[in-house]
Amino acid sequence: MLKVENLTKVYPNGTQALKNVSFEVKDGEFLAIIGLSGSGKSTLLRCINRLIEPTSGKIYWNDQDITAASAGEMRKIRRQIGMVFQQFNLVRRSSVMSNVLSGRLGYVSTIPSALHLFSAADNNKALASLDQVGLADKSHVRADSLSGGQQQRVGIARALMQDPKLILADEPVASLDPVLAHSILKYLEQLNKERGITVLCSLHFLDLVHRYATSAIALKDGELVFQGLPKQIDDAEFKAIYGQEAERVSII
Repeated sequence: MLKVENLTKVYPNGTQALKNVSFEVKDGEFLAIIGLSGSGKSTLLRCINRLIEPTSGKIYWNDQDITAASAGEMRKIRRQIGMVFQQFNLVRRSSVMSNVLSGRLGYVSTIPSALHLFSAADNNKALASLDQVGLADKSHVRADSLSGGQQQRVGIARALMQDPKLILADEPVASLDPVLAHSILKYLEQLNKERGITVLCSLHFLDLVHRYATSAIALKDGELVFQGLPKQIDDAEFKAIYGQEAERVSII
């Protein structure tokens, strides 16, 4: 279980991105995080694996206090937490295979890691991960030769290399067209249902939340303003989250 208690983040410029945010996520859930741009969604996800250091509050993952973990302990914790980014975060000039193998860096010692040396087992695992997302035939092409949707699937394959128990997906479909958006979310849904991987995914479109999420939270100006089932986000709740002038937009 993931447990967030009174999480607060204040940036050096004084911006308060999160204000005493508290919620729990049970194992195997697909949690959607919604809210306007700038509401704190990305900050929240990055605080969970401490890519951003929280200002105060606690984050527990399987009863371990992530916020108090040492650098060595965080290395082990991050093995269990895959990250999928909006802008893919690939080494564009490197091969697809090289990008996917980088997901194993947390499992290899310092020298092999620095030299990017991996075992035959890791190479086989990378091919299996690419096959899982339908890209086994693209293993040796450059990452920047792929479409946006394909690059995001490489990002998912890279996350799978960690054997994650939790995936944090930071607006993974924001830069994709509707058809590709559904394609990416179906892969995440498949991993959630078939492998039991807990997924936290920030999303903009409410119909995607209704289609894929099993639970949802909403942030507004860094504060938690909703926690519950996606079906509970009706028109009135939508206005409360996004503002009275907001209009619901459907994605095919």
